[in-house]
Amino acid sequence: MNYRKGYWMLSLTAVVLSSCGSGNGQENVQQMAAVPTDFIQLKSGDADVSSGYPGSMEGQDNVDIKAQVTGYLEAVYVKEGQYVNKGQTLFRINPSVYNEQVNSNEAALKAAVAAQETARLEVEKLKPLVEGKVVSDMQLKTAQANYNAAAAQAGQARSSLGSSKINANFTYIKAPVSGYIGRIPNRVGNLISPSDASPLTTLSNINMVNVYFSMNEADFIAYSRKAASGENTGNVELILADGSKYSYHGKVETASGNFDKNTGSIPMKAVFQNPDKLLRAGGTARVLLHQSLDGIVKLPKTAVKDIQDKFFVYKLEGKDKVKMSPIEISGSTSQDYFVKTGVKAGDKIAVNRIDVLTDGALVSADVK
Repeated sequence: MNYRKGYWMLSLTAVVLSSCGSGNGQENVQQMAAVPTDFIQLKSGDADVSSGYPGSMEGQDNVDIKAQVTGYLEAVYVKEGQYVNKGQTLFRINPSVYNEQVNSNEAALKAAVAAQETARLEVEKLKPLVEGKVVSDMQLKTAQANYNAAAAQAGQARSSLGSSKINANFTYIKAPVSGYIGRIPNRVGNLISPSDASPLTTLSNINMVNVYFSMNEADFIAYSRKAASGENTGNVELILADGSKYSYHGKVETASGNFDKNTGSIPMKAVFQNPDKLLRAGGTARVLLHQSLDGIVKLPKTAVKDIQDKFFVYKLEGKDKVKMSPIEISGSTSQDYFVKTGVKAGDKIAVNRIDVLTDGALVSADVK
């Protein structure tokens, strides 16, 4: 009897100890399942958003310099890269042929003027004779017709002389605008013609520089609405090829009235002043358009999970659970997203461990 009693006491003790150990194990498992996670409490505020677009530079005036008459290039008065003023002589084509045309047309004009004067004198001579009925009226009319023909020939000769002088002047090729000379492919002795495919050179006026870029339809609509509402859209910056920021701000203008149906974008241009001549035609840069947002909720990119182009965050529910919530993005910077819908100011959002969190997961929350 004593043996049996001792046996049952040992069994009862084992059951009690087993029950106590099982309870502590469940609690330990629950504690181990809670993921230590940092949270931030969202706030709304103002933000400045910039959108970048790659662009190419062109001078305010980009002019192809081409010959207007045919002839041999006789002189080049400028060098590649040189700055020239409007009206400055750049090239000279051999003018001998055109000067001779001027001389020939001057002689022809003198002959035509003399013939006109002879015809005028004939008319003056016949007028009193017709009045005295010495000669018939028909002779006077014939003389008057001859005079008119001579006057027309003199006018034609005068016009030919003017054209030949213009052609002679075209042998001296001058700068139509002030600017920098581009490449000069021809050399003295080359035959130059207006039909040449390549220009003698290009002339770029870079006092103001246009940076051309393309804007997609959604960005263009947003920009147009802000411009129509009177919001300042002139805060345009330029990032140069070396990564530095250009010293002057510019303004945006449309470069075309239509969208390109193949790309879905519209050409735009940003206009910058260029007093230091740092910007040059043919260069590249990045145009930054700034946009001010009021009452926006910012969210670090590290807190957002991207799944098949959809965005999600883990929102703290209660004290120790998270809910996976979809959000919509209205814009971004290099570090933050601007949230359109899905979260609001005051929500607590996980900012780390989002790769191991799941919907409804237990967390050990540290809110900052």
